Amino acid sequence: MGFRNLGPLGSIVKEAWEKAFSVGKFFCFLHVVNTYLVTPAVTIGPSMLPAIDMTPTLFLCERFSTRSGKLTCGDIVIIRSPQNPKRRLAKRLVGMENDTITYISNPDKPDKQETIVVPKGHVWIQGDDINNSKDSRNFGAVPYGLIEKRPFWKVLPAKDFGPFWKH
Repeated sequence: MGFRNLGPLGSIVKEAWEKAFSVGKFFCFLHVVNTYLVTPAVTIGPSMLPAIDMTPTLFLCERFSTRSGKLTCGDIVIIRSPQNPKRRLAKRLVGMENDTITYISNPDKPDKQETIVVPKGHVWIQGDDINNSKDSRNFGAVPYGLIEKRPFWKVLPAKDFGPFWKH
């Protein structure tokens, strides 16, 4: 059965079908870009001061370096929270697997330090503001698979628009 058999409605149905198909292809394209290439992320809170403000900040984030294992210590990443999977956290990557990390376990007592070797398949993340951050010091090393993306471009606030590589 073709659109010709529908009589005068055939051209209308054909045009509607073509438009719907184009819209469907566009949404498939957006899905692929968002899932595998670039996606937005909003951060808010004090844990990454001074690199990221406390005000809501919109970033463009890339996903290919997390999938290809190209992350390095010092990168800021967005991870899925190991304590609450509905939340995302922005933290600095401090250690990769097999790295030895010495950290201050209690910010109120800076002389109390602990040392850990990051297990295989895990990373150590910390917020830049040690007094206002829930990070690996609280919940331990994080599985690499929880890293979702890496911010590379600050979009909002508009005064800070531009690249966000190594902060």
